[in-house]
Amino acid sequence: MDIVVEKISDLGRKVTVTLPADQVGKEMDKAFNKLKKDVRIKGFRRGKIPRTVLEKNYRQQVEAEVGEQLVQETYFDAVEKEGLDTVVHPEIVEHNFPEDGTFSYVAMVDVKPVFELTGYKGLEIEKPSTRVTEEEVDKKIEELRRSHAVLKTADADHAIEKDDMVVVDFQGFHNEKPMKQVHNTDYSIDVGQGRLGEEFESKLLGLKKGAKTLYEIDFPTDYPNPILAGKTVEFKVDVKDVKVRIKPELDDEFAKDINPDHESLDDLRDEIRKELKEEKEKTLEGEIDDRIMEKLIALHPFEVPERLVMYEVQEMVKQTEENLKRGGMTLESAGIKLEELVEQNKPIAEKRVRGDFILKKVAEVEEIKLSDEDIEQGYQRIADEYNMGLEEVKSYFKRREEILPFINELLNEKLLTFLRDNASYVEVSTDTEENEKEEKEEK
Repeated sequence: MDIVVEKISDLGRKVTVTLPADQVGKEMDKAFNKLKKDVRIKGFRRGKIPRTVLEKNYRQQVEAEVGEQLVQETYFDAVEKEGLDTVVHPEIVEHNFPEDGTFSYVAMVDVKPVFELTGYKGLEIEKPSTRVTEEEVDKKIEELRRSHAVLKTADADHAIEKDDMVVVDFQGFHNEKPMKQVHNTDYSIDVGQGRLGEEFESKLLGLKKGAKTLYEIDFPTDYPNPILAGKTVEFKVDVKDVKVRIKPELDDEFAKDINPDHESLDDLRDEIRKELKEEKEKTLEGEIDDRIMEKLIALHPFEVPERLVMYEVQEMVKQTEENLKRGGMTLESAGIKLEELVEQNKPIAEKRVRGDFILKKVAEVEEIKLSDEDIEQGYQRIADEYNMGLEEVKSYFKRREEILPFINELLNEKLLTFLRDNASYVEVSTDTEENEKEEKEEK
């Protein structure tokens, strides 16, 4: 086997592999002998068809099959022999059967980046306080009052306020043309919740039942709804009904309605404070992981394999398409250009790929590996989360393409735990805490 490796970029390699005629000839003979037993050609008995006749009719098919087989049998040996630490599958750009009986193919591959791991221990990470403020408790109580409120038809002269429930018909227009996906009839809007966009809902404030209005909204390019993102949309809105929300009184009886075990409003506040604390601590772990990865990525600005980045981009595009499909749309119907979506996702994909290389380097340097116990706990966590039996969960991870992402996720979690344990934290106050502190000082 003759191998020639050409460097076409820092991480890109062109690998040309040529196999000797005797090896290729044996495989071609096997393929034609098998073919002779299987095919029928008019004028010849099965198994007695001359090789020349088979080659005339089936040579291209046999070469394609033998070529694919020879690539699969020799590619990994070739890259191992040359010491190439490759990522993702190769792109076979050409293969040939020259007249001298040899076989050659060209594989375009990316190799893993080589970089020095630095500064991964003792990373200085800002850690928001998980202290629960009274303002946060008050906000949660107001949410409870809101959820336990009674809706009552508003008086005819009532002007729409925040917390009202409004029923509207609306139609969106872009460039004076009605937008097929931006319209609804008898649509209920919980004013102030922002589910239809804060600006859209703010335009309803002060209107009354029976009002008809027309207004424009400029949507930013990063607006979550791709149909509206970057567009100026004119909305025609008819207010068909308005209901006001009557909230319960904030007293001990309200606390008992929420939980019969509560004897007073103070008991309710204590329970809320405890729940908010637990939520903050759970959320904080994810935020710290993100900050650790941001710092590590900034510390290691190495080039990453383009093919690996594009694979990640394809997965992100696929996810977008699946999300749109659930809403009965496609990229085209949502006004999204595939090329633009790819470009938007590239920087995110590049960070993900670089981050994964950094984590694997930490695993290598620190000799961090998954134990059987780690994997078993991973299965158990899924079983608990989805209320499934342990063996049932394991049955979903039989094939290599299913188990590998799961194992990779568990290893990354273990690595992030190691990085969290070895970080240096600077506790910072939240805006709410700062405001509370200022209010106390003023008093």
